[in-house]
Amino acid sequence: MFLFPIIYVILFYLALKKLLSHDIQGIFLFLLFGLSIYTISLSVTFLYGYSHIVPYMQSFKEIIIIVILGYSIYYFNKKIQLHTIDYLLLTFFFYAMLYTLLPLGTRSFFEKILAFKSIAFFSVTYFAGRFINFHKINITKQFYFICTISIAAAFVLLIEVFTYTHLQTLTGYADYNWYFFNNKPEGDYGLSWTFQIENGTKRFASFFANPLEHAAATLLTLAALGAIITDHKNNIRFSKFTLLTFACTLFSISFALSRASFVSYFFIIYIYSLLTKKKIISKIFHYSFLIGIIGLLFISIQKNFFLFIIETIQFSNASSIGHVIEWLNGLDAITTHPLGLGLGESGRVSSSLGSSTGGENQFIIIGVQLGIIALFIYILAYVEIIRTAYRSTQYDKGKIRKLALFVFLIKVGLIIPLFTSETESYIYISYVTWFLTGLLINMVVQKNTNRVYAIEKISYRS
Repeated sequence: MFLFPIIYVILFYLALKKLLSHDIQGIFLFLLFGLSIYTISLSVTFLYGYSHIVPYMQSFKEIIIIVILGYSIYYFNKKIQLHTIDYLLLTFFFYAMLYTLLPLGTRSFFEKILAFKSIAFFSVTYFAGRFINFHKINITKQFYFICTISIAAAFVLLIEVFTYTHLQTLTGYADYNWYFFNNKPEGDYGLSWTFQIENGTKRFASFFANPLEHAAATLLTLAALGAIITDHKNNIRFSKFTLLTFACTLFSISFALSRASFVSYFFIIYIYSLLTKKKIISKIFHYSFLIGIIGLLFISIQKNFFLFIIETIQFSNASSIGHVIEWLNGLDAITTHPLGLGLGESGRVSSSLGSSTGGENQFIIIGVQLGIIALFIYILAYVEIIRTAYRSTQYDKGKIRKLALFVFLIKVGLIIPLFTSETESYIYISYVTWFLTGLLINMVVQKNTNRVYAIEKISYRS
């Protein structure tokens, strides 16, 4: 187990060293491989008695993003042209920052700062990718790395399923969360209720933070897989590696048992089949859906899982009812306080403090804290990202189209999980997705700038 924190620290060091040596691709060593084992590395560090080191390790992710952003801006040798998404995310960031100073809510200034980081730091991650030199990045290589992580996660999951043991019971997960986040061990397995469903069947997280992040990571891999196997003419080219990756994602999504991500998994495949207009993908979608159903029925025979599915559809189980109650409380708070209750009144920070209004919904968490204005800005930015990515999948070629396909699929795929969880708290998913979104807009703006310059040059010569 001690290898996890050692690898995490080494990856952070290597990423910084490579960046300072102008090897930009080195940052993905930490963003991909480091952040995917973020929580397990910290919990193992705590397990071995180095609790005083954990806060420093926690800050590695913010440090690397800030260093990347500073590096990118310093070496950005073009005139800055801002995109609509840039303006929206800048507005969101500074609007949220304003709430750290306003006398709203019951939280201290320090608690508000923590809540601000939790709710708005994704925009900093976006701008870190927005200004980096994309010419030095092999995006296909990074997608293959994402697939490799998914294969490794499936291997760990196989051991968990075979032994019917959560890896987190061996890594100090419960004590780590209790010590740093005030989340006491819950459930039948001494971890949290997230690691099981109502009838006691285990949900597995592999080496991710929890089963929900594990499930969301399969969506990230599925989007990367779609980008890898598709060329500019929508021809589909599978290899042994991509087929193995696909099988691993299906295996992971089946045992993570996240209802929202499970639906999103097949939704991504369906959207992809429409986008590429290939009948073979439609067949894969139907076959995958059939395999998934057969797999779930097999589990249901062993663990009475079928009842869990029926109760979920009917919103009659404890988890589904809990979601609805949290949504209603959050919507009531937003209606009563349209400008928000203040930072730290909902979401992860408020949960660790023992009181939270609303929750289990990214949109409601934003609305409760910052009000309908910030919520509207967030939704508008999200929609604009999807629209921009879709346009690039239709009109662009090469690296930009490949990245646009990834961003479009993952942003569409995360819509359902956004309604059922605080998705931006999934470190690996949030950081990688927003960084690559910024990279896409970087490429789109540069492409448009070059096009305008070419037109002006032709007009001048005429």
